[in-house]
Amino acid sequence: MSQHGQSFMKGTLVLSVAAFINRILGFISGMYIARVLGAEGIGILMMAHPLVPLVITITELGLPVAISKLVAEANARGERMKVRRILHVSLAVTSVLSVALTTVSLLGSEWIASILLSDQRAYYAMLAITPIAPIVAVSAVLKGYFRGMQQMKTIAASDVLEHTVQIACVLALVHLLLPYGVAYAAAGAMAASVVSEAISLLFLVTSYKLHGESKMPGETWASHLKQGKSTLGELLQIGLPTTGHGVIHSLYSTFQPLLITTSLALAGIGTALATKQFGMLAGYAFPLLFMPSFITQSLSTALIPAIGEAAANKNSLLIHERMNQAMILGLLIGAPATVILYVWATPLTTLVYHAPEAGVLLKILAPMFFLHYFDAPLHAILLGLGRAKATLWNYVVATLFKSVSIFVFGSQYGIIGVAYGIGIGIVLQTLLNFFSISSSIGFYWSIRPYVKVAICMILMMICGNWTYHYFVSNGMPQLWCVITSIVCSLFLYFATLVLTGTLNWKNTRLRFSIPW
Repeated sequence: MSQHGQSFMKGTLVLSVAAFINRILGFISGMYIARVLGAEGIGILMMAHPLVPLVITITELGLPVAISKLVAEANARGERMKVRRILHVSLAVTSVLSVALTTVSLLGSEWIASILLSDQRAYYAMLAITPIAPIVAVSAVLKGYFRGMQQMKTIAASDVLEHTVQIACVLALVHLLLPYGVAYAAAGAMAASVVSEAISLLFLVTSYKLHGESKMPGETWASHLKQGKSTLGELLQIGLPTTGHGVIHSLYSTFQPLLITTSLALAGIGTALATKQFGMLAGYAFPLLFMPSFITQSLSTALIPAIGEAAANKNSLLIHERMNQAMILGLLIGAPATVILYVWATPLTTLVYHAPEAGVLLKILAPMFFLHYFDAPLHAILLGLGRAKATLWNYVVATLFKSVSIFVFGSQYGIIGVAYGIGIGIVLQTLLNFFSISSSIGFYWSIRPYVKVAICMILMMICGNWTYHYFVSNGMPQLWCVITSIVCSLFLYFATLVLTGTLNWKNTRLRFSIPW
C-alpha cells in the first residue's frame, strides 16, 4: 500500500478548510436550533451534554494522540504488524470501556439526572446523547491511525460528512418532536448527533477497509491481544498524561451548568430565567466566540508532532520557527475576530438568534477571548515539548480560579458576573501556558509586530463603527449594514497590515514579516 505523506502546512490547510466548512454547517444547525427551541431549549441542551465528554475522555484514555505518534513511528520503520497491533489493542480497550461506561450511564441515568441537572427537562436529552460514547471512541481510534499515516483528507472528509448528516437529522427530528414539547425537541437534536457520528464511523471503517493495512498471514485478534501488553504500555505512557487534563475538563463542563445556575440563584434569579440566561451564554455567545478559532485548532493538530520531532532532534531553530508561525497565525486571526465580535456584538446576536440581549455577554467576553486564539497553539507546543504535566497543572489552576470567579461574581452580579468569571479563567490559562514555555525554552519575539497589529485593530474598530452607523442612518437593512461595514473594516485591516509591512505576498506564498 503506497502512502503519500503530507507536509505540516498542507495537513494544516486541509484540516483548516474542513474545519471552516464544519463551522459553517454547525453554525447553520445551531442557528436553526436556537431559533426553534429558544434560549430555554438551548439551556436544556447545554445542561444535558457535558456528561458525555467525560465518558468519552475516560474511554479514550488519551489514546488518539498516542496512536498517531506510535503509528507514525511504526510506519516509518515499516513495521506493518505493529501498526495493526496498535489498532487492535486500542479498539479492544476503548470498546470495552465505552460500552461498560455507557451501560452504567444509562442504568444510573435517573440518579445522575437528579444530581447534575438543575432542570429535569434535560433528562430526555441526556438519555438521547449517551449512546454516542462508544461510536466516538472507536472513531477516535481510527482517526488516530489516519493522522499517524498523514492521511488528513480522510479525517477532513469524515468530519464534513458528519456535520452534513447532522444538519439533515436536526432539521427532521426537531421539527418532528417539537409539537410534543421543548424537552423532546432537545432530545431529538441530541439524537441527531448520535446518527451523524454513526455515519462518520461507517465512512472511517470503509476507508480503512479500502486503504488501511492488509491483514497479515496468521494474524488473529487473540494473537494481537496476547502480544499487546507492551503495546498497551506504550499507548498508556503517552495517553494517560493527557487523560487527566481531559477528565478535569469534562468534570468541570459537567458541573459548570449547575455552578452557573446556583450562582444565579444566589443572585435572586429563578430556575427558568437562569436556564434561559445560561442558554444565551452557552448557546448564543460561545458559538460566535469559538467560530474563528478553527484555524488555530487545526494548526495545533499538526503542531504537536512537528514540535516533538524538532525537540527530539534538538533543533531549537525549528522549534522557535514553528512557535513563531503558530503565534503569528493566532494574532492575525484573533485580532479581526475580536474587533468584529466586540463592535458588532448586538447586531450579530440580533440577526443570528433574534436575541439582542445576548450581545451584552458577547461584548464582555470578546476582549478577554482574544487570548484564547493563542491558547490552543501554546497547549500544543507544550505537549510537543513533552510537558503534558505542565498543561495539566495550568488547566487545574485556571479552572479552580475560574470556578471561584464564576461563583463569586455570578452570585453578586448575575449572568454579567458569570461572563466576567469565564473570561478571567481564559486569560489566566493562556498566560500560564505562555510562562511555562518561556521558562522551558525561552520565547523570542519582537513587540513591534504586535504594536502594528494593535494599530490595525484600532483603525478597523473606528472604520467599523463609523460605516455601520452611517449605513443605519441611511436606512439600509440591518443585515446589509452589518455585512457591508464588516467587509469595509476587514479590507482596511488587511490593507493596513500590508502597508505597514506586517503582511507580504511574495512568490505566490503568504509570508509574515514578523521577526522573533
